[in-house]
Amino acid sequence: MTTLTAGVIYTVVLLFSVVYSVHGLGGSATTVSVTYGSNVTICGIVAGQPSQRIQCWRNGQVFDVYSDVSFESIAGGRDLLCGVRSGGSSLVCWNPNLFPKRLYYNETVLLSKLAIGDSQICAITNRTGWNVDCWRDGEQFSTRNARLQSISSGLGFTCGVPSNNTVGIICFGINSELASSIQGEFSNFSMLNIAVGGNHACGVNSTGFLICRGDNDYGKIDVPIHKPFEFSALALGLNHTCALRSLNNSVVCWGGGGGNMSGYETGISFESIVAGLDFTCGLTTNNLSVVCWGEGWVRNGVFPLGFKLPLGTILPGPCVRSDCVCGMYTQYDNLCSGSGTICKPCDIASLLPPPPPPPPVGNVPRSSPSRPLRRGLLSFAIVGSVGTFAGICTIVYCLWTGVCFGNKKIHNSVQPTITSTAQNGPQLSNSSSASRSTTIRRQVSRAFGRQRSGTSSKHADREEEFTFADLALATDNFSHENKIGAGSFGVVYKGKLLDGREVAIKRGETNQKTKKFQEKESAFDSELVFLSRLHHKHLVMLVGYCEEREEKLLVYEYMKNGALYDHLHDKKNIDTNSSLLNSWKMRIKIALDAARGIEYLHNYAVPSIIHRDIKSSNILLDANWVARVSDFGLSLMGPESDSEHRPTKAAGTVGYIDPEYYGLNVVTAKSDVYGLGVVMLELLTGKRAIFKSSDDNNGGTPISLVEYAVPAIFSGELAKVLDKRVRPLEVNEGEAVELMAYTAVHCVNLEGRERPTMSDIVANLERALSLCDDSHGSISSGQISIISE
Repeated sequence: MTTLTAGVIYTVVLLFSVVYSVHGLGGSATTVSVTYGSNVTICGIVAGQPSQRIQCWRNGQVFDVYSDVSFESIAGGRDLLCGVRSGGSSLVCWNPNLFPKRLYYNETVLLSKLAIGDSQICAITNRTGWNVDCWRDGEQFSTRNARLQSISSGLGFTCGVPSNNTVGIICFGINSELASSIQGEFSNFSMLNIAVGGNHACGVNSTGFLICRGDNDYGKIDVPIHKPFEFSALALGLNHTCALRSLNNSVVCWGGGGGNMSGYETGISFESIVAGLDFTCGLTTNNLSVVCWGEGWVRNGVFPLGFKLPLGTILPGPCVRSDCVCGMYTQYDNLCSGSGTICKPCDIASLLPPPPPPPPVGNVPRSSPSRPLRRGLLSFAIVGSVGTFAGICTIVYCLWTGVCFGNKKIHNSVQPTITSTAQNGPQLSNSSSASRSTTIRRQVSRAFGRQRSGTSSKHADREEEFTFADLALATDNFSHENKIGAGSFGVVYKGKLLDGREVAIKRGETNQKTKKFQEKESAFDSELVFLSRLHHKHLVMLVGYCEEREEKLLVYEYMKNGALYDHLHDKKNIDTNSSLLNSWKMRIKIALDAARGIEYLHNYAVPSIIHRDIKSSNILLDANWVARVSDFGLSLMGPESDSEHRPTKAAGTVGYIDPEYYGLNVVTAKSDVYGLGVVMLELLTGKRAIFKSSDDNNGGTPISLVEYAVPAIFSGELAKVLDKRVRPLEVNEGEAVELMAYTAVHCVNLEGRERPTMSDIVANLERALSLCDDSHGSISSGQISIISE
């Protein structure tokens, strides 16, 4: 392996904005670079000038490079600076003495996304057949048959993400051993992008998690705990990794050398970052200046951490004359001096490539698909057609009766005053905090007394008000032995009331240091509002509540068989000889029960409700193994129409949260559909929503269940991912399980509009359950009742 010298700095910049999908969505290119070797040189493309020239800083001196030529991207290597001219027709490079050499010129085959590692230069082209041209030691070569959507270079090798959405990455270069090793370590991941350092690489996978592989001296691949799509840019040096957070563009670094931000303002916002051997530089959002920090920056010069280089204002992206997909910078006219616009980088979640198309209806990927399964897959289209017809009938009725024009009123009720905030989810107007819950209950009683819930009107104001002493007595003073779980705002205990009823009691935490008081209030009030009016066999029923001083408690009916999550993932609960969940029929039935509960929330509650936290731990099983949806602490009122969307800060659980909701902060009913899709994949595979691979020496790599299961289902290899703990498939159960699998795949589509409605899902699962009923297998327990709604 090549030995590094102290003067070598490997420059790698990767912006999510340059990642584009198979549809060709583009973004900002790199406008800042670091050149290493005999002298450290930091360059940028200057804004506000007639030409977007390159300006550089070296040893305290500032100088221009080709002051009358415009460039759109630049990159640095060992004693090497290169730039792609505006338009992409030319590639020009300079040696340490700034002697220029044009390596490439073609007005038809254009260059973009330049990457330099040591002395290897690569750029993506628009050439058909292959699309990466590289230069090394003055010679040009192309990576034939390797179409890449992004590239990055390191120590003697370059890696890229294939543009055909295949799993893994492609690496090549003179250091073939390292290239092969890095490529192999990413072979099981579907990557959105890749960034390369000296001898390690990092990238974001299709579920938004950052994955690093390669040499781990100094802990440079020890990724900190993070949420999906948290990071929006990466910069890798020799022994460190830095990333920008999507939320506020602040920098977080780990490893050694260039990641030390001690003494520097860490809360500053950056447009882009670039790494040297042992320091990092960034383009600030505030004034588009370049600042640097890190051990090498202090050691190699007299400049302090955070020193602002005396360069001019640097462009945050290239000045282009094409349309911008994700909006423009507000000051683009001044920054480009009237010669174009600067496109804002697209959110990486919006650039996710679409999943492979589902098998055509009637042609699922099996050697001999059955007629019943083909009929099952048609249910999406059939139910959708029925819904369209019903919508037309509704419009005709509206016009005929005059309701649309205000002549009649239906369900003339007052909705409780609920607002959604970005920070704390649903909040209730509070004119008097001491009587808040009483006021809410009265509003709810009036608002929902005539809702379309069938039997719901019988139970208006049914919930009881308990004293704290009553509930303390029921739980043996909230003893540890009676603790059975936790909910959205507190701990859940099993209790027995004086009249003999078994209940589950959720007690809000009273320690404000442990949990924000306002968040506790919000979750408590949200559950009280929603559950006091919801009565359905597949929703956990609220028995009553208690509100004394700071104590807030909710009392539910007791679910004897606990949470679905525990049955699937707690090893002691899975026994191949006794567990009812080791029947495919039972697993499909549980999915159907949960789907019916969510369908009620979406379609029959007035107004509709979006749960926002559908997951296996919120699906409880009663004494008869009937599944019920629980925990409404994050729930929101649904929009009044399908075209209305509610902007709100994303809430939910990692692994289940809708990627579209997380990226756009707009909640719809399809977010619940995504969560149920993940639960169905759990039922099929027996794996957690985020689980660790067993073949990693460091304890396993976090893998998304969606990323693990969906490709296998699409490729017709469902059997490879099915839970091996479940008894072998009975006659017709194979078709039922396939139908549930394809339904789940549709549910976790990245785009909400491509997901089915809950009515579609219920129809498919009912069909799947009926296929099981046609088989020889059955659920033998007399306690279990499977009743069609």
